[in-house]
Amino acid sequence: MRRTGRETHPTKATMSLLDKLHKERARFLTRRWFLRDCGVGLGSIALGALRAGESAAAARDRDPLAPRAPHYAPRAKRVVYLFQAGAPSHLELFDHKPELTRLDGTLPPADLLEGYRAAFINPNSALLGPKYSFSRHGHTGMELSQILPHTSTIADDICLVRSMHTEAVNHAPAQIMMNTGAQQFGRPCFGSWTLYGLGSESDDLPGYVVLNSAGGTSGGASNYGCGFLPTSYGGIPFRNTGDPILYLSNPAGFDKQTQRASLDSLRRLNELALADVNDPQIAGRIQSYETAYRLQTSAPELMELSSESQEALDLYGIKDINESSFARNCLLARRMLERGVRFVQLFHEAWDQHGDLTNGVKRNSINTDQGSAALVKDLKQRGMLEDTLVVWGGEFGRTPMVQGTNDGRDHHNRCFSIWLAGGGIKAGHVHGETDPLGFNITRDPVHVHDLNATLLHLLGFDHTRLTYRFQGRDFRLTDVHGRVVRELLA
Repeated sequence: MRRTGRETHPTKATMSLLDKLHKERARFLTRRWFLRDCGVGLGSIALGALRAGESAAAARDRDPLAPRAPHYAPRAKRVVYLFQAGAPSHLELFDHKPELTRLDGTLPPADLLEGYRAAFINPNSALLGPKYSFSRHGHTGMELSQILPHTSTIADDICLVRSMHTEAVNHAPAQIMMNTGAQQFGRPCFGSWTLYGLGSESDDLPGYVVLNSAGGTSGGASNYGCGFLPTSYGGIPFRNTGDPILYLSNPAGFDKQTQRASLDSLRRLNELALADVNDPQIAGRIQSYETAYRLQTSAPELMELSSESQEALDLYGIKDINESSFARNCLLARRMLERGVRFVQLFHEAWDQHGDLTNGVKRNSINTDQGSAALVKDLKQRGMLEDTLVVWGGEFGRTPMVQGTNDGRDHHNRCFSIWLAGGGIKAGHVHGETDPLGFNITRDPVHVHDLNATLLHLLGFDHTRLTYRFQGRDFRLTDVHGRVVRELLA
């Protein structure tokens, strides 16, 4: 210190030391120090919350197919989707139109066609009356076509929706729209969203299995693809002959011990990579290898129907247990659901009757009617229908105007019919109504997004909250639309 008269002034060295002490003391009192170094308070709470979130995400990455609870108590916990690709004619199957029969061969009213654009035909084509008669069935008197004798026996178990509509007018975008909620390629399908939300209850089979009983669909693999979701949630197609999945059997000279040792080494390498970069695709790869290994035992047993009773085979109309058919796929679907598969989707691409409508619709009904009805009955007998959603339908309907000379119908997206059963669906109920020509909806429309919102609701999800962030945006199955159709619920 240095004195000047009666005052005392600090030296430069003292000032420097005081500055250092002040700064050091200030450091201990800063908010940054408090949040960083204090063992209690807001910093620890925030850090704990962050770590909890990271742990949940890490758990999903480690086991993407582990069963998970939905947002609230579900009515259904599994789904079987009987997708009738090609667009069945609602006018020949589900939506009785006597007025269309009366006006057969005449031109449609001019005001009906205002602003309407068909896929292929000139809209101002003659009206074509339904090719088959209808009758009433069940306690509710549900009107169904004469070529659906087996579906008619489950009229009291199904909910018939006659007021579906979509924006898409051609097969590929319409099929993708029905399955993914968008006409563009690259979105996750309904089955993938279900698996993402609920996980799987099967240790030995994929959580989402796809079966095909006719030609390949116009929408292709996009109908059952996982889009931008991790690959673990995609549908796995099973073949109808030979190994259910290609290369499922080991090659000659490659025993199970050697295979297991190879898979263990590969798993360790993948786990090291996963720990390093935390890429969920690596977790999906690990899961795929292990599922494929377990499939070598479980899949052949699953596909072998010799253990089924003759009564069960007769119910489905299966005469040859080795012959590929829609009915056989329906029985396989029940077997998969019993083994914990979360989502089974059957595709039957045969309903595109631009011509030969009379024969084509009847042939398709013969091929699919008994198996569809048998699946509902079988699930009900086993006590499984109450928590299984069954969906039957295609991508759009058919025009009341003729295509060709006198036996074909064009694409029609303004109205079409589907039916639902089980899992909290109102049984024996008809929802919606179309005009006397089956051209426009007149009551209770149900958009594709509304249908998906309702199905997700039954699975225990708020469709606005089941989301996945991709490229900076939260995506969902229902995009930015959709409402739960309460009238369809039991």
